Amino acid sequence: MAETNLAKTLVCVDEAASYDTNIKFLLADKQVLARILKYAVSEFQDLAIDEIMACIGDEIEIGTKPIDAGLSNLGRVHLAATEDNVPGEGVIFFDIRFSAYLGMSEMKFLINIEAQKSSDPKKLGYHLENRVIFYLARMISAQKQTEFYHSDYDSLKPVRSIWICMDSGDDGDLIEEIGLGRRTVFGNSSKEYHINLMKGIMIHVRSAENRQTSKNILINMLEQLLSGMDLDEKKRILTEEYGMLMTAELEGRMRTMCNLSEDLIERAASKAIKEGMAKGIEQGIKQGIKQGIKQGIETERTDAIERMLKAGATKQQIVSYGYTEEEFLHVERLLAVSV
Repeated sequence: MAETNLAKTLVCVDEAASYDTNIKFLLADKQVLARILKYAVSEFQDLAIDEIMACIGDEIEIGTKPIDAGLSNLGRVHLAATEDNVPGEGVIFFDIRFSAYLGMSEMKFLINIEAQKSSDPKKLGYHLENRVIFYLARMISAQKQTEFYHSDYDSLKPVRSIWICMDSGDDGDLIEEIGLGRRTVFGNSSKEYHINLMKGIMIHVRSAENRQTSKNILINMLEQLLSGMDLDEKKRILTEEYGMLMTAELEGRMRTMCNLSEDLIERAASKAIKEGMAKGIEQGIKQGIKQGIKQGIETERTDAIERMLKAGATKQQIVSYGYTEEEFLHVERLLAVSV
């Protein structure tokens, strides 16, 4: 039977919980984490899903709310809190943070997963790659006095920062990797020691509902998991196609997400209608003012022509004052009808 240790970590939230927070809890389910590790982190790719689930530590920290600076150690479980407060470096908050242990020697990996709405520099105001590198650097520097002491730098644990970007277009399914590289610029050195110490992984999933099935199993699974499709259909796909066990925690999270998705759609539609109505009223007022001014000018000119005709002015005289022949004929017809 699949392991459900996440039940010890997750706390129930009602339907009013935020959409973003619910996504974090969904991604933090061990069944989901195991698949992310298998298909995005090369060191775990040869393991079965249940083996990877057994590798994941029980302390899965989820950043649901900020923690005041200086209070890092309050409630911290094995120094794995989502807040990272390094003196002089400021405070950052991780969405999901946990450890995974690999092999007979139980090599420890420190892993961070971020749910990212957008990867567009124009929307963010910066390039996401730079933030990924910053998070990796903090995951390395924060190990001093926790994972190693003094100058024992060989005890540094490998870190993986995985970013799930949820705004790609129809053909934007993509997985990218950022890591250390080593190049000899002079001499014959061929050392490759520990260039895999830190890696950033960006998983780009698509938001369009009419997208084609991705050829990448992880992207396709994440797109199904995070979609707003009918809950029963989502459960069927995740169970039959991806072998996931529908625990009460996972199903509850998906149900909440579906409800939140529907609520967001309804709110967006309501907002669009209200904005459309307001815009229509505003345009109508502006158009009415313009039309009123136009009609006022036309009425004034018509009245002037009418007064001149009643005074005995000729067509040539009226046109010579700047009025058009069309205006003259229009007034002449109106007078003929009124007689």
